[in-house]
Amino acid sequence: MFTDSHCHLNFAQLQAQLPAIRLAMAEAQVDRALCICTTLEEFAEVHALALGYDNFWATAGVHPDNEGVAEPTLADLMHLGALPRVVAIGETGLDYYRLNGRNVSEMAWQRDRFEVHITAARQLAKPLVIHTRSASVDTLALLRAAGEDGTAGSAGGVFHCFTETAEVARAALDLGFYISFSGILTFKNAQDLRDVAAFVPLDRMLIETDSPYLAPVPYRGKTNNPSYVPYVAAQIASVRQCEVALIAEHTSRNFETLFKGVVA
Repeated sequence: MFTDSHCHLNFAQLQAQLPAIRLAMAEAQVDRALCICTTLEEFAEVHALALGYDNFWATAGVHPDNEGVAEPTLADLMHLGALPRVVAIGETGLDYYRLNGRNVSEMAWQRDRFEVHITAARQLAKPLVIHTRSASVDTLALLRAAGEDGTAGSAGGVFHCFTETAEVARAALDLGFYISFSGILTFKNAQDLRDVAAFVPLDRMLIETDSPYLAPVPYRGKTNNPSYVPYVAAQIASVRQCEVALIAEHTSRNFETLFKGVVA
């Protein structure tokens, strides 16, 4: 019924509890999950989850905020992205939230890394999983410069854990991207984000946990896991004044449409 389009089940907080998490997922009718890679060093663990369970899939990529890790080459991403059950490139994008005393011009290494991911996704014809924080102008500009406009030849993808403005959401939709909402949507101070969820078309929307982070209300502050993704769907249903089942149906179908190779 429900699909968690973005989680980190290889992280220590979750990996040790995987049998219990899978049981909780089944009880919550969370049928599938996409396990997200954030470094080349962890790829083998993420990929093992996808190979080991028929309702998990994987991505290949290096998070923009990760420093001091192996830098992905185009050859790296082309190889990993072509492996069985790897359905997307990322998590990738730009993050200017923690500059650590640097200015934006000094973050060229992030932009270079992002461009490598975009090229790999386009050559593989697989979607991008986009992370953008305090960097939406450059994120959108680099996508446009690469030819990502929703037409033939575009990789497309999803702006995950969306926290940007309505204007950014519209721009991403105009480029052919999906918008994914996380547990942040349930937070008391997230009315602006709920307003975004009210206008994003149902056929361009995904839901996620980004677990182990960002547990939704009523679990805020606790370790998140994919069994909590129905709370995100319930919040969207409340905002749009529709049945939760409708949100589950659309977001699960969108998951299949975007990440080709997954199965019902």
